[in-house]
Amino acid sequence: MLTFFSAVLGFKIGYYNGDPAKITEDCALLRPALFPSVPRLFNRIYGKIKEKLEAVKGCGGWLARRGLATKAHYARTTGAWSHGCYDKLVFRKIAGLLGGQVRFLITGSAPIDQNVLEFLKICFCCPMMEGYGLTETSGGSSVTMANDPVTGHVGGPLPCIKWRLKDVEAMGYTHKDKPYPRGELLMKGSSVTSGYYKREDKTKEAFDEQGWFLTGDVAMVYPNGSVKIIDRSKNIFKLS
Repeated sequence: MLTFFSAVLGFKIGYYNGDPAKITEDCALLRPALFPSVPRLFNRIYGKIKEKLEAVKGCGGWLARRGLATKAHYARTTGAWSHGCYDKLVFRKIAGLLGGQVRFLITGSAPIDQNVLEFLKICFCCPMMEGYGLTETSGGSSVTMANDPVTGHVGGPLPCIKWRLKDVEAMGYTHKDKPYPRGELLMKGSSVTSGYYKREDKTKEAFDEQGWFLTGDVAMVYPNGSVKIIDRSKNIFKLS
């Protein structure tokens, strides 16, 4: 879907050479403004940066730790991802690992550790947004706001789609749960499939009597409408 929208909006699109170990070399040539990927790769980038920062000793190491702590504070309180001083002194070189021009990081396909998300947002001096969706919902059905200081959720529904909760009493999840309602996430909207090709049996299994698509994901809804995926009601798990 990101490729589709990039073509519609007239973006240039670059693809890596197939070797994840050479991502930084590809980025040095492509200098992307938008960098979408999956948690597994972001975890590798996180590990390499953290290892390099921890190896820095003396004044440089103190400055790096101070910069991380300061930016983490602002990221958690105001959602800010930039800092005039520390970005120039510490993080500009790190941002260069992805070409130095990245304006947005996007993660999806599987859950990502929130420490990794916050760390990369700080190091690359740009927002890192997390999306959620399924093949049956044409990809992303939600995405976090760029300046949201709270991590650990996948945002709220996009304008093309509606969400609701279905109680899963066998697992102890209901819409009456306190402090936050919980249940299986159901979707309906123009981006949701009308069914599976020549598989009426599977289509009937995937939709309720009112036409809501059953995602199989158990969600918890915060007061502002954002959702956190907390479990599966169907026995399928997506790895990083």
